[in-house]
Amino acid sequence: MRTLKHIFIVNNNIERVWAFYTDIKHLEIITPQEMNLKIINCTTGQKLIQGSEIWIVGKIILLRKTTWHSRVTSLKPYEYVDEMLKGPFKKWRHLHKFHDIDQKQTQIIDEVDFELPYGIIGKLLFEGYTYNRLEKIFAHRKKATIKALENI
Repeated sequence: MRTLKHIFIVNNNIERVWAFYTDIKHLEIITPQEMNLKIINCTTGQKLIQGSEIWIVGKIILLRKTTWHSRVTSLKPYEYVDEMLKGPFKKWRHLHKFHDIDQKQTQIIDEVDFELPYGIIGKLLFEGYTYNRLEKIFAHRKKATIKALENI
């Protein structure tokens, strides 16, 4: 299992940041355009709650079109976890945490634990590439989040 941790600060209050991130549509705003991500369905409408199941399609990894099915397995104020049920990874667990710095700033922490399919071969051949790709995706997510939340 490999872990990617990404932390940044956005100049907006935690309530606004939380509302943005628990609206499933945020994925289409912060995901790089070349991934062509589309939300197919969310069992709880637009708002994420514990137990929400989400289906998305796009060029998620390795730049080929893939369907991804995940569930929000834990949700409490300012923290939630989504886990992949079906998709391109053997395992995927994404922790989203939000810390109130003050009334004007929020720290966003993404911690992703992932494992690729194909055992040791998948690890040897694709893990480094996948990790680097995820770093680029999360760098874009940071820029897009700041743009979306600081220009309100």
